[in-house]
Amino acid sequence: MTTTKERERLTRERIIAAALGVMDTDGLEAVSMRRIAREVGVEAMSLYHHVRDKEDVLDGICEAVMGEFEYPDAAGDITERLRAGARSYRRLLQTHPDVMRLFAERHGPARSSPDSVRPMEFALSLFREAGLSDRDCVQAFHAFGGYIQGFVMMEGGTIESPEHVKRKEDLAASLPVDEFPVLAAVSHYFAECDGDEQFEFGMDLMIRGLTAKVAAGSLGAASTAE
Repeated sequence: MTTTKERERLTRERIIAAALGVMDTDGLEAVSMRRIAREVGVEAMSLYHHVRDKEDVLDGICEAVMGEFEYPDAAGDITERLRAGARSYRRLLQTHPDVMRLFAERHGPARSSPDSVRPMEFALSLFREAGLSDRDCVQAFHAFGGYIQGFVMMEGGTIESPEHVKRKEDLAASLPVDEFPVLAAVSHYFAECDGDEQFEFGMDLMIRGLTAKVAAGSLGAASTAE
């Protein structure tokens, strides 16, 4: 009896979508040609009519994920567009957390796909518009990207976890207050931490730092001109 999967026409897009679904459900290690074939209801050899190999599939996953990036309104304030872009990237990584490992192993998004690097072009253009030099655009790109990825990893593991908060409180309670006065004073605030609030707090610090960097550069250039 022919199944629905078998009746569907096999395409590259369908293969990539299946591979992405496997990664999101069972992790990057589970992505194999055999597993993908099973998901789409064909023999593994049939996949090679549409993709070159597993490396091609992984590039396709990168492209598909980055294609989900939601671009902020171009008419907005530059700092608000920076925040909106950061929120979009965070949502994307929350939806596909294992793609960070894939990016790390491949040293970035897909190497040959323009669509996969459009969000990078967008981010760099925002930093340039904010007033950074080309060199500092790259530095800011790494700093903001590292913050967002690190935050998503943190919230995927321990942030907002009652067990994690309880361990911090127990640790603070077990330590001598005279040696650890700040930890004792702030420990109860860990229970109040909200992921969205923490993310926005960190982004505010990052953007203030960027703004200060631009202002300092402008002042330096003015002083040199005088």
